[in-house]
Amino acid sequence: MKGHPLDPLSNLEIKAAAEACKAYASKQKLGKLFFHAITLQEPAKVKLFAYEDSGPRLTREAFAIFSFPGSGQPYEALIDLDADQVVTCSKADGLASFTVQDILDVEAIIKEDSKIIEVLKEHGVTDMDTVCVDPWPIHPTEEMPMVRLVQAFIYIRKYVGDNQYARPVPFVPIYDPGEKKVVEIKRLHTGPVKLPEQASQYHRDFVKATRTDIKPLDVVQPEGPSFKVSGNVIGWQKWQIRVGFNYREGLVLHQVKYQDGEELRPIIHRASIAEMCVPYAADKEPFNHKCVFDIGDLGLGVCANSLELGCDCLGHIKYFDGTINTPEGDAVVLPNIICLHEEDAGILWKHTEMRTNHAESRRSRRLVISFFTTVANYEYGMYWNFYQDGSVQCEIKLTGQVSTNYALPGEEEPALGTTMLPDVIATHHQHIFAARLDMAVDDHAGGRDLQVSEVDVKALPAGPKNPFGFAFKPVETVFTRESEAQRDCNASLARTWRISNHNKKHPTTGKPVSYKLLPNQSQTLLALPESSMGIKAGFAAHNLWVTPHCDKERWPGGNYPVQNLHNNGLTAWVKKDRPLFGKDPVLWHCFGATHIARPEDFPVMPVEVAGFWLKPVGFFKSNPAIDLPATKNPTSKMHCRNGSSTEATANGNANGCSMDAIPHGGPPNGYAHSAAVKGMNGYH
Repeated sequence: MKGHPLDPLSNLEIKAAAEACKAYASKQKLGKLFFHAITLQEPAKVKLFAYEDSGPRLTREAFAIFSFPGSGQPYEALIDLDADQVVTCSKADGLASFTVQDILDVEAIIKEDSKIIEVLKEHGVTDMDTVCVDPWPIHPTEEMPMVRLVQAFIYIRKYVGDNQYARPVPFVPIYDPGEKKVVEIKRLHTGPVKLPEQASQYHRDFVKATRTDIKPLDVVQPEGPSFKVSGNVIGWQKWQIRVGFNYREGLVLHQVKYQDGEELRPIIHRASIAEMCVPYAADKEPFNHKCVFDIGDLGLGVCANSLELGCDCLGHIKYFDGTINTPEGDAVVLPNIICLHEEDAGILWKHTEMRTNHAESRRSRRLVISFFTTVANYEYGMYWNFYQDGSVQCEIKLTGQVSTNYALPGEEEPALGTTMLPDVIATHHQHIFAARLDMAVDDHAGGRDLQVSEVDVKALPAGPKNPFGFAFKPVETVFTRESEAQRDCNASLARTWRISNHNKKHPTTGKPVSYKLLPNQSQTLLALPESSMGIKAGFAAHNLWVTPHCDKERWPGGNYPVQNLHNNGLTAWVKKDRPLFGKDPVLWHCFGATHIARPEDFPVMPVEVAGFWLKPVGFFKSNPAIDLPATKNPTSKMHCRNGSSTEATANGNANGCSMDAIPHGGPPNGYAHSAAVKGMNGYH
């Protein structure tokens, strides 16, 4: 086996896995295969730790999901790539995820369907080249048959580049990908209506009045970047990170470590966004069927964007490609889908000594690993930011276009949406993401020494320990079982969650070394718990869940969420109420955005940001970024009153980030307010 056991499958390995499955199917007389996924079967965690500790060689394995043309029944196969043969193959419980080919087929076939052509004629549409179709997996009802169905939202584009989301039509076809036909048409109105006419454009060819007062802002690294890349391993400053990619999660982080003196200390074993749901507010058909699981229903990896230099990332860029499979089992390379670059991130730390006016200031730089994915109308940018102080930030940037629909009767002032244009409604909805965080806080043995706790900051009650009424302190509660670890954000208590290694103590405090999960305040699922959406998307009902590690527990919305009215994922696992201490706990952090659409979100939505932080708490002896050198950026210029620019100076100090004391002892009381220091204080 070449490379590392966590390296994504190569083109040749994907083809070899497909051929092994085809050979197995032929022997079993199963028929032609339709591949939904061929991906790396990651080694079991215990085996991976043994391998990293100079243990035995690991068999290279692939995992494939396939069905038969016309059927949505998935089969799972484990393939030994060293032996080029299927090890196990079995029927899965559920319906297979949709493929890009499924999605492309929907538009082509719907535009040829005679029933659709007739209904469009009723509304004055005769040119099928103007018709655009957004296929969405359907949120089912109990009455629906257990076959894969798609709801098709139709829009009209009057010319190439026209924004179709300004022109929805008043009906929604239901399409069967297996039978490749329309099985039902859900009408919003009983008869013909006039389609929306008002345009709302974002394409550069149709936005004529663009700004003219923007000067270039270049990110220049004349000596190249500070990071180094070897295969899929990134080294930057004191960080070491292994990058992975798969069809479902897209970007995955493995084996995140920090060099602290002579020791390379583990922080994260594996991190990804493992599921997301987008439930819509609805009180009428057909919009009660809008609740998509973009990761489980389709996959973020297969929808990844090829990024463009100078547009999506700035500076000195390193790109990683990704490889996915076709339905026939061939390999397809997605170029430039993961972007690696550095960014200035403002001030990292600063202090001015008031007695001497000596200033020390350090700018923060962060390493950014990101990818973008387009799922029909929405874009999601997934960013993992690494900082010089040992902090990690996950940011998800939501943009793209809101999903619009023609107004239902009586919806001139919609209660559950926003009017974007006349007769064009954007329904209220949520985007809730589930991060899977398999932490490794200073742990080299597989998480057995880790524990998770909740930390609230509370005022002490009045009494001898709080005689003046000012006292407050953090109160820590350790989770011992899964039932205790279903928790929500609470800003009033400054609530965080801590991952501690009870076998490693800080040399000064004597407390276990730890990292804290610092959430952004985020609303949980608003669908009622007893509703079909509340059951299926039950993982979104809490901001935090903790489970003992299990290699098979990967998908919080279930392995196959397509049209699954139940959830055999996270909410089913925690019913066992398993103990957590000593069981290698895994954190599931659910967060996101509740989107009450604004007129300003149309025609394209400015970025909304959701995310969280992982920050060290007693992990380092002191500030790990105290060793950053004092530097001055030589390309910075000072804007003058006459509008010209000059090289910035530091009033005689060449550094500019480390000020010398003011001659003669400085101003009275040590404060920098006299004319002698005017222009110096604050210039760093």
